[in-house]
Amino acid sequence: MPVKARCSARLGLVLLIGASMAALAGCSSLDGASSRIAGIVKPYKVDVVQGNFVSREQVEALQPGMSRQQVREVLGTPLVTSLFHADRWEYVFTLKRPGEEIQTRKLTVFFKGDALERSEGDEMPTETEFVATLGARGGAKGKVPALEATPEQLAKYPASARPAPAPANAAAPAATSYPPLDAPAR
Repeated sequence: MPVKARCSARLGLVLLIGASMAALAGCSSLDGASSRIAGIVKPYKVDVVQGNFVSREQVEALQPGMSRQQVREVLGTPLVTSLFHADRWEYVFTLKRPGEEIQTRKLTVFFKGDALERSEGDEMPTETEFVATLGARGGAKGKVPALEATPEQLAKYPASARPAPAPANAAAPAATSYPPLDAPAR
């Protein structure tokens, strides 16, 4: 091998080793910068809501003797039903927020046959209390805005923009028929 080629190969090897060492030295200085940037940027962490939310109003609507279908209409489909305990439905609700303790609420509904016998479980929040806690952070309770407009607020808009109230003697709308929801039997 000619001398000139050997010198070129050595020079290339020296340059390659030098570039590799410079890159490794640069990585350690970038580590500190990347740590500072990562400390500034915070990832978004979602609130995790799982299960069936049951409000105090729904629990108060339960009456002994209600059928299973009536209970399902009031509370929704139970989260847990057991083959071994067919007379018991479990409603479990959890709310997990980053940096806070997991909130869990449970309600158990007991049946005797097809009739509601009793219900027991945790103290449930009202719907208004629950909605207020969804927007609040750090334990502070938020205020739920009023969902109705006052007469003063309605007065700001022209009367033509508001729909006219229907007269008291107006005829009921004509009955319409809809196709059946179930597929026809074959």
